[in-house]
Amino acid sequence: MSDWQDPFAEDEAARERAARRAERERRRGEEDARESLGDRVREGLNEDGAPPPARHPPAATPPAAEPPAALPPSAVAGPSAPAEPEPPTEQYVPPPAAPPPRHPSSGAAHGRRVAALVALGLLIAIVAALGTIISRDGDDDAPAADAPKAKRTIEFVVPEGLDRTQIADVAKKEGLKGDYLKATQSFKGFDPAEYGAEGAENLEGFLFPATYELFKGASVDDLVEKQLEAFEANLAEVDVKGAKGRGYTPYELVIIASMVEREIAVPEERKLAASVIYNRLDDGSPLGIDATIRFEDQNYSGQLVQSRLEEDTPYNTRTNAGLPPGPIGNPGLASLEAAASPAETDFFYFVVKPGSCNEHTFVETEEEFAAAKAEYQAALQAEGGSPTEC
Repeated sequence: MSDWQDPFAEDEAARERAARRAERERRRGEEDARESLGDRVREGLNEDGAPPPARHPPAATPPAAEPPAALPPSAVAGPSAPAEPEPPTEQYVPPPAAPPPRHPSSGAAHGRRVAALVALGLLIAIVAALGTIISRDGDDDAPAADAPKAKRTIEFVVPEGLDRTQIADVAKKEGLKGDYLKATQSFKGFDPAEYGAEGAENLEGFLFPATYELFKGASVDDLVEKQLEAFEANLAEVDVKGAKGRGYTPYELVIIASMVEREIAVPEERKLAASVIYNRLDDGSPLGIDATIRFEDQNYSGQLVQSRLEEDTPYNTRTNAGLPPGPIGNPGLASLEAAASPAETDFFYFVVKPGSCNEHTFVETEEEFAAAKAEYQAALQAEGGSPTEC
């Protein structure tokens, strides 16, 4: 009996080994599942949303070995017969683990991840740059590094009707550099002959009155250049065909406009005064405009005595018929338009109306003129000066 062996002992051992293998395979499957979950977190889902396959497929659990069928009684060795050796039970060996299959889209996914990282880096750089710009723009107290210094400007006002001597005084007071009278003798690029002023001694009449913006420290040449440009631009707006039809050049139109500018202060009277000038020119009579004498004498405020009114000088339009030699100031646009398109009247005279603010009485006959003149002289003597109320 000491040599007897349980024929089922080996079978029981085989079952225990199979059970241990199954337990090891179960644990390995759990580890693979956890590793697969980590890979999916790192690599992300596939395009179709399915998780990537596990790196190691769970090992197949071998079927439990069936115990061998019990031998018939005749086959059992008796006590006197030696035990026949039992053939060894075949042990299950699992196949070697195959490498995890590579997902077909893993290369594309890798490329997308790289592209996403690059795009994220660029986005961060752009946001940082924008933040820097916004920070600089928002800092109102930070001076601009290369901002050019703004030049200070001044407004230079040239009133209508002033002559070049009067404008020169204004230029000197405003601190313009240079000699205005010298600068207005002639100017490069401007030819008075183009307007019919071949014999003009200077640029009187072409120095357009307006408000000009000049840089502080500007010269008289800067002003003159702007005045001549403004004259050309404004004269271009005037319909000069009427004056040309009467036989007058643009320069003669400027001369007429300068007399209207000096004599008339009420806008509605400009075209009426221009009609008187044309009527007297057509008749060949002297214009009798005292403003021409005042320009010649540079006397714009004092009284003109009778002896001066009788002197035969180039700008005395009481003793000389026709137009004076040149403009007696620089007319504005309204006077240029009045000279180009005068009113159609038979007026031959105009006299200052006493008790008004530089208004005039316009009359046709010499008798009406004598009465209006007498009324003015009486008011002049009564007031001891100009009988106007301005």
